[in-house]
Amino acid sequence: MANFDIFDTIEQLRKTDEAFCVATVLRTADATSAKAGGKAAITKDGRILGHLGGACVQRAVRASAMQALANGAPQMIRVKPSEKVVNMTDPDGVQTFKSGCPSGGTVDLLVEPYQHAPRLVIFGESPIAAALAAHGALAGFRVLVSEAAETDGDFQRFNVESTEGIGIEPQDFVVVASQGKGDAAALAAALRTDAKRVSMVASHRKAETLVAKLIAQGMDPIRAGRLKSPAGLNIHAIDPHEIAVSILAEVVLWRNSDKSKTEAHDEKRA
Repeated sequence: MANFDIFDTIEQLRKTDEAFCVATVLRTADATSAKAGGKAAITKDGRILGHLGGACVQRAVRASAMQALANGAPQMIRVKPSEKVVNMTDPDGVQTFKSGCPSGGTVDLLVEPYQHAPRLVIFGESPIAAALAAHGALAGFRVLVSEAAETDGDFQRFNVESTEGIGIEPQDFVVVASQGKGDAAALAAALRTDAKRVSMVASHRKAETLVAKLIAQGMDPIRAGRLKSPAGLNIHAIDPHEIAVSILAEVVLWRNSDKSKTEAHDEKRA
């Protein structure tokens, strides 16, 4: 831990594509190795970078960090001796964790998730794909485009045949805008990702035909059923930029709807 600086560590983690949490010690009572103001970063694989206290605190923080990353919401937790825990939520609403450590101290912590902006992954080399990349970047998405796509921006590129290395997650958005050039391969690759939302620039009939073929070839119907086509909201768009705006509007609607559902769920739990 020589020359360790938690803020440098946080900055380094921000430069990666991995979500992480920051835990801060807010208050301590009785004997404990944790000190108010102490901070640590918790990675997705459970590593704790920094000092928060003993093993009991670390176990609680790991569990809380995984929960915070799953729902995207910060939370306060309290770690205190097992004999003092009556309920898993204290009267002030703070989630409690039992500690069996001999110190007998109580520690309050704030666990905050840091999640990068969702990815907008665009399959295809069409004018619509290029326009969508430009608009998506302006809207704050992390835009990824096919290797051969002709775009003006400096976007991360990917190979349609090897999307596993991108690390696409459920909160990311995938759009197939191949428009007649490798449609089947692009759609198959898009539907193999873990993105919750997948849309395609195509007529409903064309998409239905392609999906039926993929299912006949062994694709899980539930996975294939995520596809929404035609992509975008119906704003009577005509040119590539208007169509891109309609697609991006739909993606923003999905993103904000998912966020609202998460917040409503958290309020209900509280």
